Amino acid sequence: MRVLRACHEMGIAAVVVYSDVDRAALHVRKADEAYPIGAAAASESYLNIDKILDVARRSGADAIHPGYGFLSENAKFAQACGDAGVKFIGPTAAAMDAMGSKTRARQAMERAGVPFVPGTSRGVESTKEAEQVAGRIGYPVMLKAAAGGGGKGMRLVHVSEQLKSALEAARSEAERSFGDSEVYIEKAIINPRHIEMQVLADEHGTTVYLGERECSLQRRHQKVLEEAPSPIVDADMRRRMGEVAVRVAQAAAYTNAGTVEFLVDQPENDQQKNFYFLEMNTRLQVEHPVTELITGLDLVHLQIRIAAGEKLPFRQDDVSIRGHAIECRIYAEDPDNNYFPSPGKISLLQEPSGPGIRLDSSMYEGWNVPIDYDPLLAKLIGYGTDREQAIARLTRALSEYFVGGIKTNISLFRRILRDADFGAAKLDTGFLDRMLKRIEDKPNDSRAAAEVAAIAAGMFVALGAATPDASNDAPGSGSRTADNAVSSWKTASRREALR
Repeated sequence: MRVLRACHEMGIAAVVVYSDVDRAALHVRKADEAYPIGAAAASESYLNIDKILDVARRSGADAIHPGYGFLSENAKFAQACGDAGVKFIGPTAAAMDAMGSKTRARQAMERAGVPFVPGTSRGVESTKEAEQVAGRIGYPVMLKAAAGGGGKGMRLVHVSEQLKSALEAARSEAERSFGDSEVYIEKAIINPRHIEMQVLADEHGTTVYLGERECSLQRRHQKVLEEAPSPIVDADMRRRMGEVAVRVAQAAAYTNAGTVEFLVDQPENDQQKNFYFLEMNTRLQVEHPVTELITGLDLVHLQIRIAAGEKLPFRQDDVSIRGHAIECRIYAEDPDNNYFPSPGKISLLQEPSGPGIRLDSSMYEGWNVPIDYDPLLAKLIGYGTDREQAIARLTRALSEYFVGGIKTNISLFRRILRDADFGAAKLDTGFLDRMLKRIEDKPNDSRAAAEVAAIAAGMFVALGAATPDASNDAPGSGSRTADNAVSSWKTASRREALR
């Protein structure tokens, strides 16, 4: 939907593809043309290069934007697009091959003199080799899929006894997710900050950085909340990280949008913070809206213009950062049940709006959320003149957000935003686990909970009296359906109040 909207703003007709399970997805309903490409299994649809290029041929498409996942970092797909005479909106296959593979990227950075986390620069071939490397760099270690991203194919290993099973699991997940079982090993830096730098490069030799994003709030190596700029990065550190990120991109002859990721240590005194190259994502990131809001630039528009051969319309000195933006990734999962996936029909949807709020969403009432793919449903972004205002606006927006029929992690973000350590920007990659443990260990105040539940019940009884009929329900359902919807809404809201 993000790319589709950009195309329509630019007067470009947009063609989309869909699997059988996505037949009723929002992007299918809003596209100029939509083509089915196979069964729900990604290998039969969204990972099938021949089927996608066949749609490009039949529809007369000039270019393909690969989105955020599936083939977005697949050099073979980028090359196949070029061979078919279709412009790939992203880097060249050669640049993607160099940087899309985490191991080849580490090799390139080693040659370029960029600091990176100790470990191997190629995949480990056996458990014995992995044991030797881990013994040399010291536990804990991290196993990572060379073609990976989004936390897929990653395993944290604390002791040697865990290494064999973790390596097998990482390889298996990498093969399923990316069609590549290569796994490498690096030293695990426990609870660092995860900060990334957005870069853009045109096809005429100009490369710029657009500021950093703080991506330290993660669960199982998957980003949950991102913000820009980072609360700990000052102008000097931003310049140094940005210059390294540009050097990384130039070393790979990189073009279009990309993200250079760093791990940053946090010394206890006033010593200079150290940052280490982690990897480069050779695509548009899910969290790109926070960069758009603080720079005033539309990254998807720029991606398309770069792919069309245009020069970047600005230089590094023209880039300025204004305000603060925070993004929440809304997932179809239950945070109170070990984040178990929550597919199903969206029976009621109340979306937030108002000053400083942006919502990038694929949801609508009546849509059945499938279980076959990543559970990301929407991205809710709050923007303000400073971090405090961004938090306040996002907190207000979350209080307006309701998704009925399925579970979501909206309640998790309410907890995060009112956490004292989050408010003080005391963040690292272990923040979320510590926060959730504090909540679990906190004694239950049943009297206070009962009072809150009573207030919530009263509020929603009053609201329910003015609720219109649920027009999207089956014909003949009448007021009973509406009453049931209000009852479900009240019940869910009481749960939220208790939380």
